[in-house]
Amino acid sequence: MQRTSNLLNWILFVALSFIWGSSFILMKEGMRQLTPYQVASIRMLSAGLVLMPFAVKRRNHINRKRGYIILSGLLGSFIPAFLFCIAETRIDSALAGILNALTPICVIIVGALAFQHRSTRNQIAGVIIGFAGLLLLFASSATINFGYISYALLVLLATLSYGINVNMVNRVLTDIRSVDIAAFAFTSLILPAALVLWYTGFFQLDLKSPDMFWSIGASALLGITGTAVATILFYVLLKKAGPIFSTMVTYGIPFVALFWGALAGESITFLQIGCLILILGGVYVSRR
Repeated sequence: MQRTSNLLNWILFVALSFIWGSSFILMKEGMRQLTPYQVASIRMLSAGLVLMPFAVKRRNHINRKRGYIILSGLLGSFIPAFLFCIAETRIDSALAGILNALTPICVIIVGALAFQHRSTRNQIAGVIIGFAGLLLLFASSATINFGYISYALLVLLATLSYGINVNMVNRVLTDIRSVDIAAFAFTSLILPAALVLWYTGFFQLDLKSPDMFWSIGASALLGITGTAVATILFYVLLKKAGPIFSTMVTYGIPFVALFWGALAGESITFLQIGCLILILGGVYVSRR
């Protein structure tokens, strides 16, 4: 029984690594014709529409913690979706995937500062190693400037939001089914996502052109698989294996992101890969 459970955990791990690792290039494809705000909004809107039937069916099972679930949707998806898209207007999708690997370290930091989790020596050492890799990554860029760093920091802010959400879900939402959390969280984001699309003039665009259709399709695929399906899988993994193992998925995400970035012709250096290994080394040490 234990072996079967561990196998399922690793299947979820591989699936999430591929789905989320592919999200960064889908953002780039969406922004060929759309603004970052429109791509993020379509992502949230499509995820909410797909999960709406589940939310309607199970609405009476989540009355007690509805506020926490909405907050989880904002912290775990809505806010990071916009931050990542805005960041990728100035940085490569592969770099965004590398920076996303800092999520487990943010989980540890938030857990220690806000949720009174005791930090071990290994966790402290892992945080230091991870941030050393981050600083070296910034220093290695040939185009380093204030604008570059400020957009990269948006990705770090997104990982911090992930860290808050993971700790909160593990603390207060463990008694609610994973699909219920995801369904109600994303359904509640349909209206704000639609309002952003309306405000940015999306419905006045030529939505029938092939290029526009491609960008909309990439953004919708990002929402359906990279948000709706992946979030359910992640919450399942979070409840089965705990917050540290579940955020280990960031080991696989950057390598998938690097693969898609290389296919798209993005510049990827050995120094960047070395920084990624250093960051993941920090994550590994923090988990020991």
